[in-house]
Amino acid sequence: MKSARLVSILLLLQTRGRMTAAQLAEELEVSVRTVYRDIESLHAAGVPLYGDAGHAGGYRLLDGYRTRLTGLTTDEAEALFLAGAPGPAAELGLGSVLAAAQLKVRAALPQELRGHADRISGRFHLDAPGWYADAEETPYLPAVADAVWNSRVLHLLYRRWREPTDVRRRLEPYGLVLKAGRWYVVAGPGPRTFRVDQILELEAYDEEFARPEDFDLAAYWTAYQRDFHDRLRRAEAVVRLARGARLSGSAGRAVAVNGRTDADGWTRATVPIESVDQAHDDFLRLGTAIEVLEPVELRERIAATVTALARRYA
Repeated sequence: MKSARLVSILLLLQTRGRMTAAQLAEELEVSVRTVYRDIESLHAAGVPLYGDAGHAGGYRLLDGYRTRLTGLTTDEAEALFLAGAPGPAAELGLGSVLAAAQLKVRAALPQELRGHADRISGRFHLDAPGWYADAEETPYLPAVADAVWNSRVLHLLYRRWREPTDVRRRLEPYGLVLKAGRWYVVAGPGPRTFRVDQILELEAYDEEFARPEDFDLAAYWTAYQRDFHDRLRRAEAVVRLARGARLSGSAGRAVAVNGRTDADGWTRATVPIESVDQAHDDFLRLGTAIEVLEPVELRERIAATVTALARRYA
């Protein structure tokens, strides 16, 4: 709708400053001609909007002009309050800031939208960590977050899984990611990924660094996860599954893609595994509902375990 688009133009110029007609058109997914017509409508409504010609030109609002109009729809207001996760905000030292921000937004909403926001808060609660994982202590998280925000270099003592386990690192922190209740810092040079709970010592220096302008945290994290899973599941196993038996994760997806059901109702498939040790533990959970055909090492390991269990319980 045109009215919603006009509000969007105002908010874009208010938050981003000068923007060209082409940039506005791309952001709003409309034609440049439509943007020109919308600008004329805003002019006619008395909005102090100015256009500058030339290479560095574009549209901008008069300095100091701000609109109190948010243009929030019901769905947008609900999503805003659903997205406010108090747990992670508190870990970053922003719990009171988030509460104050939500209070101000709620006060600015019309009565009907305020009711929707209250209903969201009362009916949905976000709890990211898993059930059986103890909460990791992250005493250095606020300091890391401050360094991310202010582009400050970090010098730290970090514990990794391989020898030597405790190493010193100089990091240029680009961003923080919360994944399944665990915080990670993505930092240069590289970039590389580090667990915040594995930082043993930390010093924040006044030294600043230049964050790469083309670095996209969300895109990096998506690629990092894909690469992690590819590296994690490099080996394969051939298995037979009884009717109704289910494997989880990438193994389950492999069964769905390449599984072939035999005449006896069992399904034969090639599935990715992390290692023989890991597959041994995972497959034993299915008991007699799975048979491992390959690799021979894994089949023999499971056979030995089953034989030992039979002796113990005989």
